[in-house]
Amino acid sequence: MKSAKNILQPEHRALKTGLLVLDDCNTLSFAAAVDPMRAANRLADRPAFDWDYVTAGDSPARLTSMLQVPGVPLARFEQCELMIVVAGFQLARHARPSLLSGLRRIAGTGAAMAGIDGGPWLLAEAGLLDGHAATTHWEDLENFAIRFPQVDVRPDRFVASDTRLTSGGATPAIEMMLHVIAARHGAGFAARVAGLFLYDGPQPATRPQSRLGHHRHTALTARAHALMEAALDDPLPLAEIARQLGSSARSLQQQFRLRLDTTPQDHYLQLRLAEARRLVTDTDMPLMQVAMATGFTSQSSFARAFRTAHGLSARDLRASRATAAE
Repeated sequence: MKSAKNILQPEHRALKTGLLVLDDCNTLSFAAAVDPMRAANRLADRPAFDWDYVTAGDSPARLTSMLQVPGVPLARFEQCELMIVVAGFQLARHARPSLLSGLRRIAGTGAAMAGIDGGPWLLAEAGLLDGHAATTHWEDLENFAIRFPQVDVRPDRFVASDTRLTSGGATPAIEMMLHVIAARHGAGFAARVAGLFLYDGPQPATRPQSRLGHHRHTALTARAHALMEAALDDPLPLAEIARQLGSSARSLQQQFRLRLDTTPQDHYLQLRLAEARRLVTDTDMPLMQVAMATGFTSQSSFARAFRTAHGLSARDLRASRATAAE
């Protein structure tokens, strides 16, 4: 295997990039990889990136929006300095031996490897994240850590680990690409690229992913949010959360009201119900187990809370999803 070149260092030459786009990936994740490169080329008035679209086979990749992206089949794609894998759904179907061996072949040429959304899962299946820190979408983090014990799994928005870059989703992918641009062309140039998207600046890479997507957290409410997400199955009392944070329940109540227009208790409940909805729609877990996994001690209390939050029962939601899939 050829030694990988460090792409995260000052360099004015265009970065030769392959963008492997797989069926059922999200359009936003695809654009998050492409548009920062396009914008960097426009601002630099010269190629900062030189990229090719790559597909798993001979057919164009079909995104969830039905947009089709033609590209060079992976089997015929020869070399790049950075390979970005953009994937979304149907990861088990994508993880064919031919695709995994193709990724290993590209990595063997010395290319840095990056994954967005479901992309890190495929890199890990190929053995390319062993010994590295990495992240993936928050829905898959727990299963990812169990499936790949040789990977240092982080809940961060994106992770740069030597020659491996991974992002949990579309917005962190923009931040990951800006990180690459800043390393190669300077922080000022990366800020100008961000400005083209009216993007206010990257969040810290190590900021945990959020299920509810709030951006108005204070340092205290963000830490409280992280404690809540780590204990969805056995909810912590507000007093215990405050104790662990070295704060008071009153201060927590005030900051949640001022910044998020809610209470800590309701914020916690919405986190639990968001996870319950995901388990109902994305898994075959029995509903009683869903209730227990999200901190409800009885099926009746779970049913009432779920219907209030989502407008229909968990059973009816699961049935409607099953019907739509037929």
